[in-house]
Amino acid sequence: MTHADRNCKGRPSLDRASGQDRTAQNRLLELAAQSRKENGCTGYEVLQNPADGADFTAYEAWTNEAALDAHMTTPHVQHAFAVGIPLLSGAPDRRVYAAVE
Repeated sequence: MTHADRNCKGRPSLDRASGQDRTAQNRLLELAAQSRKENGCTGYEVLQNPADGADFTAYEAWTNEAALDAHMTTPHVQHAFAVGIPLLSGAPDRRVYAAVE
């Protein structure tokens, strides 16, 4: 089994700009709801650091790397980038992991 065939987990971490936590949270929740409907999505959670309300991360689970790649090209992801990136204090820290077997 190649890396591309294995279940794939994504973890983007985001720090919102000052005063934008509620707006950023709403955008992330909208993105999660739409993403959960996609073929290949097996889970999508939005998490917020209780000690730092500006610190968000998402936990995404996909059937394989192709499903994650397709997700990144969807209109709702492109819209989330367009409206969400200006709400952040810096670039998202996006990491992709595959299960170790």
